[in-house]
Amino acid sequence: MSTATVKIPTPLQKLTKNQAEISAQGANIADILDDMENSYPGLKERLCLEDGEIRRFVNIFQNGEDIRFKDGKLTPVNDGDELSIIPAIAGGNK
Repeated sequence: MSTATVKIPTPLQKLTKNQAEISAQGANIADILDDMENSYPGLKERLCLEDGEIRRFVNIFQNGEDIRFKDGKLTPVNDGDELSIIPAIAGGNK
């Protein structure tokens, strides 16, 4: 089991007691999400669908790399990894 630092975006910090960074443990991203939910109830439902898949507008980066281009929620986590949760931003020209 590895411990990672997770950077929480401002809109979700109300669920983490106003913390911008939290620690979570797990062998992979799915485990990390479960551990975060145990410590901060309601957080996982904002990040994942009912079936546990990460919502398409939620981006998770591991040490600067998008996990969608790795193994998604099954991406292994190592001690000291930094995970960043970044909500997608939509927009465009008029």
